[in-house]
Amino acid sequence: MIYLLKHIYEWIDVRLGVHEIINKKRTSYLMPRNINAWYSLGSVLLVSFVLQITSGLLLMLYYVPDVDKAFASVSFIMNEIPLGRLVRLLHAVGSSMMILVLLMHMLSVLFMGSYKSPREFHWLTGFTLLLLAMGISLTGYLLPWNQLSFWATTVATDTGNAIPLVGEYLVELLRGGHQVGHHTLGRFYTLHVGIIPATMAVLIIIHILLVQRTGISTPPFGLEDTTNKWKDDKFVYEEHPDGIPFFPNFLLQDLISISLYLAFFMTFVFFFPNLFIPAAAYMPANPLVTPSHIKPEWYFLANYQTLKLFPSEIIGITIQLAGIFFLAMLPFFDQGAEKHPLKRPVFTCTAISVILIWVGFTIWGLYS
Repeated sequence: MIYLLKHIYEWIDVRLGVHEIINKKRTSYLMPRNINAWYSLGSVLLVSFVLQITSGLLLMLYYVPDVDKAFASVSFIMNEIPLGRLVRLLHAVGSSMMILVLLMHMLSVLFMGSYKSPREFHWLTGFTLLLLAMGISLTGYLLPWNQLSFWATTVATDTGNAIPLVGEYLVELLRGGHQVGHHTLGRFYTLHVGIIPATMAVLIIIHILLVQRTGISTPPFGLEDTTNKWKDDKFVYEEHPDGIPFFPNFLLQDLISISLYLAFFMTFVFFFPNLFIPAAAYMPANPLVTPSHIKPEWYFLANYQTLKLFPSEIIGITIQLAGIFFLAMLPFFDQGAEKHPLKRPVFTCTAISVILIWVGFTIWGLYS
């Protein structure tokens, strides 16, 4: 078997020069000498996405996207299929873990100033991936067709009614009708298994190519001059002639970070699965019985609590959309050359304050 694989590799190498490409990438691709572990979160995210796709494909083998069969098919997976419960938990817990690592990755980019010119496209693609990750989690939430997912989706989609003029049509577009039902499940299933993951895969490839094209952004820590050296007149690849090779130096850090992530991930899968699949998730959806307390997943709790603060939902929606727009356009608003967080105190204090407010609203939403 090994001889056959070696022969196939040699056959391909003669025609494409694969060995030369691999050697060049692993030895000549130099990373900044002061690079830190935060830079390995990109590799962790790639592993997380692959795990989500793999577990999702396995679930698709038995899942039935029909309102009369969806809950039963999920129960069948959990109780009858060998390792089915494990695969379902990997997918359910992995959804939250992927968003958590995405947030950590974007925070590291934020505080190290890695979003500054010429990396505006890096930030935009990464921010779009965060929104898509939240979208794929929202659409997947409905698929088990349990009491929790049904009513959470009903509440979430009903928020669109607050938008003047187009709100009613937007809600009907999402639901496929006036109420959450068969057409809603079909649309969310299509988005969850087809449109959104395909879009995310394309954006991930673009994001990686952008990083390869511009070069790795040098961390500002441990340097005397921490300003952004890029000039807005011509393209310059950020080289690191005195840096460390990706292989094997930084690859080891990637593997350590991935191992720590998997250990953290599996701890929740094996010991705390009910944090992600509460008791209400084991009850089939009943449109005639409204649960007393329906709350979204943790990454939507701050949004949920914000809407409750205002007498009109449109005010809360407008504020949130303005916040999303500002974050997406941050590289265009922040044109300063300084990258070190301690040398831009106004930005750092503002960012920390916003993060603390978001955490506070999340906790408030959880216990309110």
